[in-house]
Amino acid sequence: MNIALNQHVLVLNRLWQAVNVCTARRALTLLFQGQAHVVVSAEDGSFRTFNFDQWRDFSQDASHEESVHAISFRIRVPRIILLAIYDRLPKKEVKFTRHNIFERDKNTCQYCGKHFERKDLNLDHVIPRDRGGPTTWENIVCSCIECNTQKANRTPQEAGLHLIRKPKRPKWRPFVQINISLHKHDSWKHFIDLAYWNVELGEDVG
Repeated sequence: MNIALNQHVLVLNRLWQAVNVCTARRALTLLFQGQAHVVVSAEDGSFRTFNFDQWRDFSQDASHEESVHAISFRIRVPRIILLAIYDRLPKKEVKFTRHNIFERDKNTCQYCGKHFERKDLNLDHVIPRDRGGPTTWENIVCSCIECNTQKANRTPQEAGLHLIRKPKRPKWRPFVQINISLHKHDSWKHFIDLAYWNVELGEDVG
């Protein structure tokens, strides 16, 4: 089996958003069927697209070690393909998870401003739950054990504490989940924003 056919290829949807990774074998099949185009970055930072015939011709002119030999021609293994008809968007909201709250707050207590290991941080309801405080991005913050104990079941003002920044829902960024063990080509960087999400948080938080 040609090892080049198992190379990883980044898949973009019709809106140029990274949505998947496939093998070169699958990418070339989609290209041959007219369901995808190859994307290549130009020196000026722009991107060129090639259909199957154009990519086959381009492959003859460019010397490249990762290519597949057919009976009458050889064709380069693409790095990125653009789907012609698939336009589903990635999930548009950052999941409300314990992990992502730690990421948003940078493992920092939002009352004293000190950085801690995650095991030494709690998730705190700014407005306590029994005061009607919701379990939302805007009302949950990281808190160290000392500040959490001082605050107890009170508002920050009542406990003599002050938030170092107002908690907000993080801005959404397009992403594709890719196994970190995969070799990622430099040409992918423009399209990928790696993110790893855990289970959604519920009302049992903190």
